[in-house]
Formats: sequence, structure tokens, C-alpha cells
Amino acid sequence: MIEIIRMNMVRKIQVLTLLVLLVAVGFQSEAKVKLPALFADNMVLQQQTKVAVWGWSLPKTEVHVSGSWSAESVSVKSDKEGKWKVMLQTPHAGGPYDLTISDEETITLKNVMIGEVWICAGQSNMEMPMKGYPGQPVIGSNMDILKSDNNQIRVITVPRNSQTVPQDNFEAKWKVADPAAIRNFSATGYHFGKLLYEMLDVPIGLIEVSYGGSCIQAWMSSETAVPFEDNMVPAPGDSIPVVNRTPTVLFNGMLNPVIGYGIKGAIWYQGETNYQEPEAYVELFPKMVKEWRSLWNIGEFPFYYAQIAPFDYAVFKPNKAKANSAYLREAQLKAMDKIPNSGMAVLMDIGEEKSIHPMHKKEGGERLALWALGKTYGIRDFSYKSPAFNAIEVKGGQLIVSFNNASNGLTTFGKELTGFEIAGDDKVFYPASTFLRSKSVIVSSPRVEKPVAVRYAFNDFIVGTLFGTDGLPVSSFRSDDW
Repeated sequence: MIEIIRMNMVRKIQVLTLLVLLVAVGFQSEAKVKLPALFADNMVLQQQTKVAVWGWSLPKTEVHVSGSWSAESVSVKSDKEGKWKVMLQTPHAGGPYDLTISDEETITLKNVMIGEVWICAGQSNMEMPMKGYPGQPVIGSNMDILKSDNNQIRVITVPRNSQTVPQDNFEAKWKVADPAAIRNFSATGYHFGKLLYEMLDVPIGLIEVSYGGSCIQAWMSSETAVPFEDNMVPAPGDSIPVVNRTPTVLFNGMLNPVIGYGIKGAIWYQGETNYQEPEAYVELFPKMVKEWRSLWNIGEFPFYYAQIAPFDYAVFKPNKAKANSAYLREAQLKAMDKIPNSGMAVLMDIGEEKSIHPMHKKEGGERLALWALGKTYGIRDFSYKSPAFNAIEVKGGQLIVSFNNASNGLTTFGKELTGFEIAGDDKVFYPASTFLRSKSVIVSSPRVEKPVAVRYAFNDFIVGTLFGTDGLPVSSFRSDDW
């Protein structure tokens, strides 16, 4: 009996000791500084600026942050909720470095590079990975994936997440470019970053924040978003009717955890979902960009975007009136005048009639990179802007159509110039005969005696045939506002 009592007492002491240890470990883990997924091994920090580094600790705890590139350390005290943020000066591009964050314990992040960081955002054409979608390839991807090993390019993808309240973190890891990482990363984003690396010779960090089928309203906060179709802005805790087409939910779940991270700029490939509301898009898009810039609080950072490619949208609603996505392309064209420090990559030549996801992702990514290299990084003596419609001049029964950004002239690369239509005062458009001059196009039609308006490639699906001699295609356009 005495032995049983003794054994019970021993067990109780062992259990009590275990509980004490568990509590101690709990306090220890609670005291340890915590970091969001963005701050981890293999990350890239924006060079030559003060970048934000943030995380959590115990309330009112001193936190110290330092990079191995400097002997200086930055300190801050966490607030009453344990949140903290410091601004850390970064050097010229280079690495690898260590980044050390400590309160009562220390976290050391390894293999940190300093270079150029870009957000890659949008819907399915930004999300489309290098390996392609099932049954939908990316041209040349197999060889590009094979050759993708590059310690200087790092990528991270924010997972899909729809929320009614802003989130402060996500689960993902920075990855060094290699076939395993790149085959699943945005094809548009990768080709953008790859060309930047080739030309700048500095580390490149790419943060993908995209969700297929998403409307632009989903990427805006509750302060700026407006209803989309029948989807209203949800209140906190409400159900989400459509996970990718409900206003605010992707801003909350995917963008908010990234806001404030040190970046150079953003690229954007979205608009297909909003193709039926061009009048709204031309207002919403600049509004969204302005909000993002305000929240990042680093000025009017570069914002480059892809114009949606031509596609037969009637396949989505074959029994209803056909909407012409050329109006959405026009809205994106107009947005360049409304969004400071922006540029648009034209994709008129790579659209596909039966697939909304063009196979030629390299062209889109590289045309976005051309904008960054020319406008942001100041590389000269090459073209990055597509020729753009300027004006029409009436001469008898002909219209002379002139263009900007065509310093070396226009071309069809030996193919027939198609896609032009003209109209008279009756507003009825007829296919036009064309004569291509160096920097202008002369159009006419025997069915239009006195032409007053011209349109080019202003169709849902069409293959663009007009280019600058640099190979950059002309956007669809119209001279009228009918």
C-alpha cells in the first residue's frame, strides 16, 4: 500500500514537472520574436532605400534589427499588442547577407539578397505558371524551366485567400530560382524578372499576388471598392458569395499582408473579368493604383500593366448579346493618361480566339520589362512604348491616320495590313483599304464618301497586324466616341 502511494506521488511529481516545463517552453516561445512569411531565408530586400521590417513580440519589448552589410542596428519597442516595425537602410545590390532580429532571443535570416523587388499582381494571366494550365501550354516553357537555375532571382507566391477582414500574414516561402520553383511561378512575372536580371545584373525579387478570374474590385479596400455585378462589399464575418469576384476580399486576404514591403514597383495583368464594364474600369483602375501607392507610402512607384489580349468573349455567354472587349482595352489605354508613372504593354498580336490565356507569355513579360528598363531604370536607345494613335486628317475621300512613338516608322513585317474600318456621319463602319506610309496609314472605302472616323482592330477577337519597326504592336483604337 505504501509502495502504491509512493508511486502515485512520483507520478504526480513527474506530471507537475512536465507541466512546469511545458509552461516554461510556452513562455519561451511566446517571448521569441515572430516574423511574417515575407521575412525569411532567401528573401530579397529593395536596394538603396529604407525598407520596412516588421513582426511581433511580447508587448512593450525592445526589438533590435540589423543587417550584416552594416555595423548599425535599429531598435524599437513593440506596442501594447506586441506589434513592431523598423525602417532599415539597405546598401547597393549584393549579397548574400544575414538579417538579424532579436528581442530576448535572436532570429537570423540567411542568404538574404539586396536588389530590385517587384509585385506581380492580377488574375489568371498573371497567375498562369510557367508549366501552363492543364491543356493550355506556355510556349517555350520546358526549355525555359530547364535553364532557370539562378541564385540571383528569388520568388514568393502569396496563396489564394479570400477574407472579409484584412489579414497580416500568409503561409509561403521565398524560393531561389530553379526548375522546381519556376515551373509553378507566374510565367509573365518570371519573364519580366529574368529580363530585368539580364540587363541590370542585380538580384531580383518577385512577389506574386494573383487570383484567376478576379475582378478589380476584389483588389481594393472597403474604403474604395464598389459593388461588382450582384456582389456587394461584405461586412466583417459575412459570407463571401464569389471568392474571387467579391469586392475587397483579395485585398484583405492577399494584398494586405504584403503592403509596406520594400519594392521598386508593380506589374499588373488583369481586366478580363471586367470586360463588360469599361466605363467603370477606366475610373476604378487609377483609383486602385492610387490607393496602393498611398498605402505603401513610398511615392508614385512604377506601375506597368498588360493590356488584355483579344479573345472571343462570346464563348462565356453564347446566348446573350456579345460585348466587345475592345472597349476594355480602350479603357486600359486611357488609364495611362490617368495613372502617373505608368505604362502599358500591348498584346494585340498574341491573343487567341478560343483561349483567354495566350500561350505567348514571354512576349507579355518582356514587354512589361521593357517599360521598366526604359522608364524606371533609364536605359536608353531602345524602344519600349508601342506606337499610339495620334490624329486623323481628312483629304477628300481618304483619312490619313498619324501615330506617336513611331520614330523609325511602322510595319506589318511583310503581312497584309488589316483591321481598319472607317465611317461617315451615319456612324456605320465599313472595312477600309489601307496604304502604309512610313509613319502613317491612309485609309479609304468606296462605301464611305466623306469619312469622319476610323477604328483599328476594334473587335472582340482580332489579330493585330500593325507594329513599330521595333516589333511592338499598335493597340486597338478609335477616333470617335460614339
